[in-house]
Amino acid sequence: MTDEAPKPIARGTGSRARSLARKLAMQALYQWQLTQQDSAEIKQQYLESEDSAGVDEDHFVELVTQTIARNEAITGALKPFVDRPLEQLDPVEAAILMIGMYELQQRLDIPYRVVINEGVDLCKRFGATDAHKYINAVLDRAAREIRAAERH
Repeated sequence: MTDEAPKPIARGTGSRARSLARKLAMQALYQWQLTQQDSAEIKQQYLESEDSAGVDEDHFVELVTQTIARNEAITGALKPFVDRPLEQLDPVEAAILMIGMYELQQRLDIPYRVVINEGVDLCKRFGATDAHKYINAVLDRAAREIRAAERH
């Protein structure tokens, strides 16, 4: 046994680090939907977990903080693109759509194709069978309207 302090978990930047941030944010939003736990507690819990190694911490914090703070606005913005209330969707898919809508609206520095692809990839890994098709359709329709200028 040594007296050395534990090494801090490395934080990352770049596309892989952002993908990890989205994955953790999706898990945090899933937990928030089920428990309504305070967002600060949820963020701390995920940032202190071993899963946070290599994550873009700033992006994770932004996604969780802003999607929870803007929940009503994001839910309202999604309404024209979904076929049922967000509350009736699986919490994994709802979390992915919340992240996607936030990024489409607020993070114009992230290309809409990246937002859609990341949402689809997350859903393939964590969502129900074939739910990624629904995520793709919803985010694609939203991007056509929100990012119309970028699509041309």
